[in-house]
Amino acid sequence: MFPPAREQLERIRDGVSEIVPEDELLQKLERSVDTGVPLIVKQGFDPTRPDLHIGHAISIHKLRTFQDFGHRVVFVIGDFTALVGDPSGRSDTRPMLTREEIERNLQTYEAQVFRVLDPELTEIRRNGEWLSALGLEDVLRLTSGYTVARMLERDDFSIRFGEQRPITLVEFLYPMMQAYDSIALEADVELGGTDQKFNLLLGRTLQERAGQEPQVCVLLPLLRGTDGDRKMSKSYDNTVDLTDDPSEMFGRTMSIPDSLLAEWIELVSGAPAEDRWFRTRQASTDPLAAKRWLAEQIVERYHDAEAALAARNGFDRVHRAKKTPEEMETVRLAAAEDGSLWVAYALVGGGLVDSTSEARRLIDQGGVRVDGETLTDTGCHLPRGSYVVQRGKRRFVRIEIDDEGTRPTGDGPGDQEG
Repeated sequence: MFPPAREQLERIRDGVSEIVPEDELLQKLERSVDTGVPLIVKQGFDPTRPDLHIGHAISIHKLRTFQDFGHRVVFVIGDFTALVGDPSGRSDTRPMLTREEIERNLQTYEAQVFRVLDPELTEIRRNGEWLSALGLEDVLRLTSGYTVARMLERDDFSIRFGEQRPITLVEFLYPMMQAYDSIALEADVELGGTDQKFNLLLGRTLQERAGQEPQVCVLLPLLRGTDGDRKMSKSYDNTVDLTDDPSEMFGRTMSIPDSLLAEWIELVSGAPAEDRWFRTRQASTDPLAAKRWLAEQIVERYHDAEAALAARNGFDRVHRAKKTPEEMETVRLAAAEDGSLWVAYALVGGGLVDSTSEARRLIDQGGVRVDGETLTDTGCHLPRGSYVVQRGKRRFVRIEIDDEGTRPTGDGPGDQEG
């Protein structure tokens, strides 16, 4: 049923930062081959944002590697732990989300992960199933064997403590809750980013105390975001999301600094090792060609080859030929009584911004073009007619203003026309 254990290990090891401990993973794989029983491989994601990004997908693709060998993946949605927020790698306390925000964010997770994972070999669980059932006595028993001193060994906690930044007691509980997920699922393997090492190792410790065989920790590198500096995160607006349309995905990849090319080629291109080696060398001599190849690879990976080709051609038309896209969304909006429409209403109605206040800020920053001309007047009104409105470098919409279209509205008393 399963390929030889060492063959599996070689594939699993590719692109991984660390396996703790590797010899135990080999033993588990060998036992699985002998018994025909698949390993239980888990990873958790807190729905603090509605979209997963290609940084998340590094470990999701590694989960798929385990599935390709016949093992079962448990994708844990941290609906309970998201109430706390993972403090890993943070220099301050993460704001707590409401249950309504969490539910709204996790609605799209299943569709996103199944762009990569095999539904037949995936179990999606919410950790609220078992964590919400714990009583105070259970929590006291869980925490009694772990000291504050050990918690402060975590780099982020240690730094914050040294700088006298606040650390809440509930943040100390987060690693314990994530570790308890492994007990509840009797996990054989847990995946996570390198910033999760403390939490994953704690899972091993608590499993042993619970009389279980400890999990093996597979740690994946963190991807730096499009800004070329900080790790990819929606908080920093430096992501390429799995839900991005092909043109946005292509364009955001093309925006990365050249210094990121080797890292991205290795971690997110999905190409065979020999292609990665060639393109990494090319990145030092012809970074534009390497970046175009990378952008096309990423779009094809999450959409398809046809979408990748169309995204490349569309990018070239806009950025090389300096033309507008051949195809774009058309939105029909109603003019006011004077026969015109405030441009901020047009931006909201065209789906380019969420609010008129955001529209004004964007115009002030020079981020809006109308028929190719940069707009500078936040009070501008567009008369009846058809306009190509552009936000930034890649987002276009054709807005037709007449007397029959949809009437856009503002979004609050602070957003009235000036």
